[in-house]
Amino acid sequence: MSESPSRFAIQLNGEQYTIEGDAGLPALLERLKMRRGRVAVEINRAVIPRAQYDAVRLKPGDTVEIINFVGGG
Repeated sequence: MSESPSRFAIQLNGEQYTIEGDAGLPALLERLKMRRGRVAVEINRAVIPRAQYDAVRLKPGDTVEIINFVGGG
């Protein structure tokens, strides 16, 4: 039995965002064009360790905050 693509809303950095298809955290970062080594992620007020990103599945209503680190000088 195959799964149908998901479609649901989360809060992403304070704004509504629709997840379509893969609900994994790595897929979200890829859609946002963010490099996982240069971001910090918090879901429902819990910081997610980078080593756990692959295991995280987003759910309807999750509150996600992503901080993108930018280098420079």
